[in-house]
Amino acid sequence: MTNTGEREGGEGRAGPLWWGRRGQAVLDVGLGVLSAVECGFEGVLFARETHLPAVVGVLFGVAVGATLTVRRRWPITVVLVSLATSPAAIGFLLGVVSLYTLAASEVPRRITGLLSGLSLLATFAVMYVRTVGDVEASGAFVVMLSAFIAVALTAPPVLYGLYQGARRRLMESLQERADSLERELGLLAERAEERAEWARREERTRIAREMHDVVAHRVSLMVVHAAAVQAVASRDPEKAAKNAALVGDMGRQALTELREMLGVLRAVEKVEEPVAVAAAAAAAGVAGLAGGPVVALASAVEEGPTIGELEALVGQSRAAGMVVELVVHGEGAGYAAVVEQTAYRVVQEALTNCHKHAPGAEVVVRLAHRGDEVAMQVENGPGDREAAGAGLPSGGNGLVGMRERVLALGGVFVSGPTDAGGFRVSAVLPGGVVAG
Repeated sequence: MTNTGEREGGEGRAGPLWWGRRGQAVLDVGLGVLSAVECGFEGVLFARETHLPAVVGVLFGVAVGATLTVRRRWPITVVLVSLATSPAAIGFLLGVVSLYTLAASEVPRRITGLLSGLSLLATFAVMYVRTVGDVEASGAFVVMLSAFIAVALTAPPVLYGLYQGARRRLMESLQERADSLERELGLLAERAEERAEWARREERTRIAREMHDVVAHRVSLMVVHAAAVQAVASRDPEKAAKNAALVGDMGRQALTELREMLGVLRAVEKVEEPVAVAAAAAAAGVAGLAGGPVVALASAVEEGPTIGELEALVGQSRAAGMVVELVVHGEGAGYAAVVEQTAYRVVQEALTNCHKHAPGAEVVVRLAHRGDEVAMQVENGPGDREAAGAGLPSGGNGLVGMRERVLALGGVFVSGPTDAGGFRVSAVLPGGVVAG
C-alpha cells in the first residue's frame, strides 16, 4: 500500500516516523491502545463463541485493535482489517475511526465510496444475523433495525471525514494563495522601489542639466562683459560703466534662476516619498495615486523659458559683443512647455559654447516652424583661436546635455564642425501637444 493518508491532519514533518506532528503520534498511539483493549475484551467473547482458548482471542483482538495506530499511514489497510473482522463483531472504535480517516485522507473518492459501501453492507449483514434470532419481531423490523444501525455506524464518520478533508484542502489552497500573493506583493514592491529610484535619478539628471545651462550661460556672459570692462576701463569709462551694469544685471538674473532651481530641489525632497508611493501605485495599476505627486513635480521642473524669449537671449549675446543674427522661418503655434524650454536651452547652450570656443566669430541662429515640429540651428564661423576659452572653463557636458534633452523628446540632434572652420549645432523637436 502507498502512503495515501499521510497528509490527513498534517501540515509538515515535525513528528516521528510518518506523523506530521508529535501530537498526531500521541493521538494515534492512544487510539491504538484503546482499540486494542476494546478488541481484546471482544476477542474473549469471540473465543467463547468459537470454542477457542481465551488467550488466542485476546491476542487476536489486540493485534486487530493495534492496527489503528497506522491509520494515517495506511488508511485503506486499516479499513480492510475492520471489514475482515466485522463478522467476529470485533473493533467498534476501529471501524468508526478508520472510516473517518479514510474519508479525510487523499485517497481517491471512488475508493472511499467503495470501501464505505462495503462497510455499510458488512455492518448491516452482521447486525441482521445477530439480531434476527434474538428479537421476537417481524423480519421487516429486523431489517429496519439493522439498516439503521449500519447507517448510524457508517455515515457519520464518513461524512465528517469528508468535511474535514475538504476543509483542510481549502485551508491549504488559501495558504498557497496567500503565499503566492505575498511573493507577488514583494516583487511589486521591489519593482516600485526600482522605478522610484529610476525616477529620482532622472530628476537629479534633469535638474543638473538645468543648473548647468543657467549657470554656464549667465556666468559666461558675465566673464565676457568683465573682460570688456577691464579692456576699456582706462580709455572709455562710459562704456566700461555700461558693461559693468550689464555684468550686474547678468548676475542678478543668474541668482534669480538659481533660486528658482533651488526651490525645485526643495520640492523634490518634499515629494520624494510620495514619488515612491506613486511608483508603487503605478506598478499595481492604480492610476489615481500615481498622478498627483509626479505631475506636480514634472510641472514644477518644466516651468522655464520659452521660444518667444529667444530674441532677448540673442540680445544678451549682442550686448556682450558677439555678432549674432536671428533668422525665423514660419509662424509657430504654442508648443508643449517642455518643447519650448528644450528649444530655448539648446540655443542658449550653443551660444554659450560660441562665447567659450569661438570669441569674435559671427553667429547665425536659425529657427524654423514646420507645422508639427520646430527646428533650430546655431552656426558660428571661425573665431579667435588664441582667445578661445580664455577664462571660461568647460566641463565638457554642453553637447551631451543638449543631446540628452533632444533625444528624450524623440527629436534629432546633430553637431559638428563646418567646412568653413566653424561649428554647427542642429536640432529638430516634435511639437507635441499644442498648449492652451
